Amino acid sequence: MKAWLIERIAKIENGSLPLAMVDLPIPQPDDKQLLLKVEACGVCHTEIDEIEGRAAPPQLPIIPGHQVVGQVVEKGKQANKFQIGDRVGVAWIYEACGRCVYCLRGEENLCAEFKATGRDAAGGYAEYMVVNEDFAYAIPKPLSAYQAAPLLCAGAIGYRSLRLTQLKNGMRLGLTGFGASAHLVLMMTKAMFPDSEIYVFSRSPAEREFALQLGAVWAGAIDETAPKSLDAIIDTTPAWKPILEALRNLSPGGRLVINAIRKEDVDRHLLAQLDYPSQLWMEKEIKSVANVTRQDVLECLERVAQENIRPEFQIYPFEQANQALLDLKNRRIKGAKVLQVSS
Repeated sequence: MKAWLIERIAKIENGSLPLAMVDLPIPQPDDKQLLLKVEACGVCHTEIDEIEGRAAPPQLPIIPGHQVVGQVVEKGKQANKFQIGDRVGVAWIYEACGRCVYCLRGEENLCAEFKATGRDAAGGYAEYMVVNEDFAYAIPKPLSAYQAAPLLCAGAIGYRSLRLTQLKNGMRLGLTGFGASAHLVLMMTKAMFPDSEIYVFSRSPAEREFALQLGAVWAGAIDETAPKSLDAIIDTTPAWKPILEALRNLSPGGRLVINAIRKEDVDRHLLAQLDYPSQLWMEKEIKSVANVTRQDVLECLERVAQENIRPEFQIYPFEQANQALLDLKNRRIKGAKVLQVSS
């Protein structure tokens, strides 16, 4: 099979080729595993974090990709939840122990043995992959493979972030950065909290215009002040400066939820500029998001299907995975990016 590999840690820059295409044997499913023929795989900023070393895989080379939609073509002897021909998805959560205190209380995202698809196990930048049937998800029939793929990370982590804001209908929500995850959060918020106003902060004029088209009441630059203070803000950027600006825009008692697996080091020094009275006092909170649970993925898929939410996406041929990553790194974004692996 054809597959893309992360072979080494390197900076993604124009003209660079961060991934290498290779021929590999088709993997064989263990007893409880499914063999999937991959149809589509979403392209996520986490792949950039892996390649550049911020969320480096424990071993290289590795096949990246954790927003996978594929068809079941073979099953292990003990796999009985799906049938040959079923269409299923694979998300960031590839495996958890199922025994620890976190797993037992439904917080398997915090499990010490958490394994991530495309980082700790081979992912979906390949024609075939295997996954334990307990960590595969039936794709609702109304969704195409390209619509479903972004929901398996951008959507699910966005859904978890929205829940962690503790937003109630009528409260004001801010979104910092407006890529794949944030545009889905905006759509979900409008469906779940119809009386809540949504304010978007982005360094990109194109992203700000896109946010307004999707129903944001206001969109401004990262360092602008929103016309109203906000009850909650979700930060989806890889940078540190938006955290300081978001705290400044929070209402007393407001909560900032940081939806990023890693932050880039380039502007970490800005945290020394945190001004306690204006940015953190008055019982403002900061909450990080770590991974997702299976329940997050299931609820996100169900919610999106029920509310007729459909992500905006751009399709790249499988052979153009490097270009997709370069475009993502350079903020050439409108919605999500998806690789067409097979038709």
